[in-house]
Amino acid sequence: MTGGPSFNIIVAEKAKAVRLDAYVATQIPGVTRTQAQRLILAGQIRVDGAMRRPAYRIKNGDHITGVTPILPQPSLLPEPRDLDVVYEDETLIVLNKPQGLVVHPAPGHPTGTLVNALLFRYPEIQKVGDPARPGIVHRLDKDTSGLLLVARTSDAYQHLVRQFKSRQVVKCYLAVVCGAIESDEGSVSLPIGRHPRDRKRMSTVSPKGRAAQTEWRIRERFSAATLLEIALKTGRTHQIRVHCAMLGHPVAGDALYGKRRKRAKRIPLKADVLHAVKRQMLHSWRLRVIHPTALEPIQFEAPIPKDMQELIGSLRESMLQDKNTRDRKG
Repeated sequence: MTGGPSFNIIVAEKAKAVRLDAYVATQIPGVTRTQAQRLILAGQIRVDGAMRRPAYRIKNGDHITGVTPILPQPSLLPEPRDLDVVYEDETLIVLNKPQGLVVHPAPGHPTGTLVNALLFRYPEIQKVGDPARPGIVHRLDKDTSGLLLVARTSDAYQHLVRQFKSRQVVKCYLAVVCGAIESDEGSVSLPIGRHPRDRKRMSTVSPKGRAAQTEWRIRERFSAATLLEIALKTGRTHQIRVHCAMLGHPVAGDALYGKRRKRAKRIPLKADVLHAVKRQMLHSWRLRVIHPTALEPIQFEAPIPKDMQELIGSLRESMLQDKNTRDRKG
């Protein structure tokens, strides 16, 4: 790492008592906690002008200064891989991303990503957008499946980015969540930002939370779960997963947010159904944008993936068995 722009951070009241290394990792984009520890130990990050240990607990009003490291960009290599292309023309590509595929290289995933495969098939995107993730206009989590938009030209990239920023893009997801939800529809408006203590998680209590709005309606009810149709009005990291967990109905199979189910209003889970889910049951189902050159709306839909279909089928079967059992007892 080499030195870049300097930074100055004044610790807010609600961030106090957090470890210095953990706090820095949440405040400086691209810096991991391990990297923050090294910078602190080297004296490149200081508190009120003094060196501190990485485990130092920050206090309200602490003045943290340092230099933002310039991290070397990994070289992006084209790699052959089958892609499920829903639509393509000279300006954009719409893909149906499978679950388990990382969108772009990052620490821990230097190769084998969607970007590597895109560069092999569409080498022209190399100079489009962010050099670290060329062509990528928006992202999906590794274990989220469904529609993803990629720009093939710089003009298309800028046009699509503006649409996302102005919230013109219509994004609709399907999610199987734990528990039986009583209302037919609803919305969540809670800010989302990096968790103050766990940088891998997002949270609605982050000191730097940004406005986030999620609307949902029930598509199908089961005994121990609910299939939701979810519309995103904003596009924060892990937004659906965080908001569903806050409702007490985490996305089925979500290993990061699914352990906190204190308020889940549900019939006890079927161990052989929901407990066997291996990834979060979240699918980017429908997407509508304005075409960058035709300037007309275009809409796409990705079929529900096999593992999600199988879960829904098992939940229906389980619900039918429960009904038959009640009928026999009645």
